[in-house]
Amino acid sequence: MGSIRAPSTDGTPKMSNHQLSNRTETVTESPADVVRGLYDALGKGDVPGVLARLAPEVIVDEPNQLPYGGVHQGREVFVQSVLGAMMGYAAVAITDAEVFEGPAGVVGTLTGTLTAHTTGEQYPLTMVEIHQVEDGLVGKIDVYLKNPHDLAAFYARAEAGTR
Repeated sequence: MGSIRAPSTDGTPKMSNHQLSNRTETVTESPADVVRGLYDALGKGDVPGVLARLAPEVIVDEPNQLPYGGVHQGREVFVQSVLGAMMGYAAVAITDAEVFEGPAGVVGTLTGTLTAHTTGEQYPLTMVEIHQVEDGLVGKIDVYLKNPHDLAAFYARAEAGTR
């Protein structure tokens, strides 16, 4: 190992270039940063990025009124059952995402627009999600919508090709 040099102007020991290049630091993301990363990947349509933020056995609880409602367990199930169904009906554009960290978990709000593939109808979407994050991965997501019945009706119209 290299030697420690004379203290720097701020009084801390200087390290040689060799020591600096061999130093590894583990920087852990805060739970809020993990959720921000998840939302960033969702906004870009980056499925591998979404999967990288979810625990292998993630539990996602969607409102029962939706075509993909209910409790889903596992990353692949989430991608197929929730994202696949959602994107099968409509193009998803996330326009805003906010994340708040508290003692009970991380709360995220997503705002965006769904555009039906069949009709072009647009639906303004606002969701509130409560995330449980452990070991740098989202392990559970509880999803809340202001009016899930309206969203379910939008999906029914999109499926039927009517407005």
